[in-house]
Amino acid sequence: MGASEKIDARAIRSRMGLNQQQFWAKLGVTQSGGSRYESGRNMPRPVQQLLRLVHVEQIDIQKIKREDYEVVEYLRTAKPNLLKELKKEAKAAAKSRKAA
Repeated sequence: MGASEKIDARAIRSRMGLNQQQFWAKLGVTQSGGSRYESGRNMPRPVQQLLRLVHVEQIDIQKIKREDYEVVEYLRTAKPNLLKELKKEAKAAAKSRKAA
């Protein structure tokens, strides 16, 4: 999903089988606010990013801590090869958990 690509929240919500309250509450957005976004009102960039993280990437933002972000940023800038290797290992581990 590119930066200029418009997010179709209604389509994502429909695919997930959630009502507006369930879908938007995970982002801290009211049902009425979410309804306005689904009807074409401009969605602020932070809301778009949260929507992508929570409903597209399936990340539980309740579990993310600042120190987790700081570690990833450190690895990205100071140890990119280690980050690449860890990503590969994490992906393999996730696949094996799903297969089990």
